[in-house]
Amino acid sequence: MNSFRLNDLNRRDFVSAAALGFLGLSFSGSEAFAATASQSSVKARAKPAKSIIYLYMSGGMSHLDTFDPKPAKPDQMGATRTITDKKTGLQFGHHLNRISAHSDILCPVRSLHTTQGAHEQGNYMMHTSYAMRGSIQHPHFGAWFARLAGRINSTLPPFVRINGGRGLGAGWMGQEFAALPIGDPAAGLQFSKRQGDVSEERFQDRLHLLEYMNKDFLGRFPDDEVVARMKSYEAAVRLMKSEDLKSFDISAEDSKLREAYGATSFGKGCLLARRLVEKGTRFVEVSLSGWDMHNDIAENMEERGEILDQGLGTLLTDLRSRGLLDSTLVVVASEFGRTPEIISGSNGRDHYPKAFSCLLAGGGVKGGQAWGATDETGREVADKSMGVSDFNATLAYACGVDHTKVIVAANGRPFQIADKGQPVTKLFA
Repeated sequence: MNSFRLNDLNRRDFVSAAALGFLGLSFSGSEAFAATASQSSVKARAKPAKSIIYLYMSGGMSHLDTFDPKPAKPDQMGATRTITDKKTGLQFGHHLNRISAHSDILCPVRSLHTTQGAHEQGNYMMHTSYAMRGSIQHPHFGAWFARLAGRINSTLPPFVRINGGRGLGAGWMGQEFAALPIGDPAAGLQFSKRQGDVSEERFQDRLHLLEYMNKDFLGRFPDDEVVARMKSYEAAVRLMKSEDLKSFDISAEDSKLREAYGATSFGKGCLLARRLVEKGTRFVEVSLSGWDMHNDIAENMEERGEILDQGLGTLLTDLRSRGLLDSTLVVVASEFGRTPEIISGSNGRDHYPKAFSCLLAGGGVKGGQAWGATDETGREVADKSMGVSDFNATLAYACGVDHTKVIVAANGRPFQIADKGQPVTKLFA
């Protein structure tokens, strides 16, 4: 062992060195917190959803080309045609043919708006309900959900993010509630097995030594951050030894089902998300980038639209066939919309925070209806306006989480899962 004194290390250096040296892990810093109870005037749902599959369209998805088409405005629609479901009357862009077949369970939210028109800031607000601040990092909604709803499965991580995405972790809430990142959904859970030259006995010795050093450090410098990271190590080891590790292996699925989801990373991520919520993961986010369509939106929509349609369309079919739809809320979200006008010269659409759409399905959502509306051009919210914090409060309500519950960060500031947002309870049966 290296000849250093524990006293000579600051706490972050100690944790990082120990994690890297013994388990091959590294984490970012976070603050401790304490929870305080609050009470909501909103009546809790009798049968809340257990899990959320959150499909994030990174880059700003065009509402006119997806969930809020304007067939009476062909110049604004460009190459996108409109699909109208005969039973529900819901309309979609023609790229979403498989998705539209599930209209009876779908609820497009067409009245969203945000104050953030830049990618980083819009992404941050959509995931946290808060505007970016230099003085604090707010927790991702998935971290909140993991904290407030608790684990279903004691070995599986409650929060998983697939295909990367733009940063955002547990923020001040700490490593205990951070997401498990999955870069390649077809690769299983990488680095989850002992190295070949490390015996079980040697591995256990390292864990015991790490535990001893952590306890020694905590005895001298009490720190909730170290406690949270110790819990993360313990959870990682439990998962390594659990049968639930197989949940990350999508190759175990029937080849026809894998083919139905598609060969894209997004399609594979949707399949992995279904496997994880089936086994008790609370929140799984799957990212699909490429929606920043400043140029050639017709060509780009053909590609991105097909990927979304195949992945989500198959996911909905799969959840329905397995009886998982009532217990799983499926969300399609983006940081903002895009301009109703197609820009001359570039044939694309620019950022547009004033009005955009998201999609809800399952989890007790009333399908076959749209919530809210934009005007005839898609430029302004015309009915049932919904802010980002209200949208996130609605997700919390769907899952039986009290959106008014306050958690006080180490800096003394109180926070809520959806800031001051109010859930739209009428969306649910």
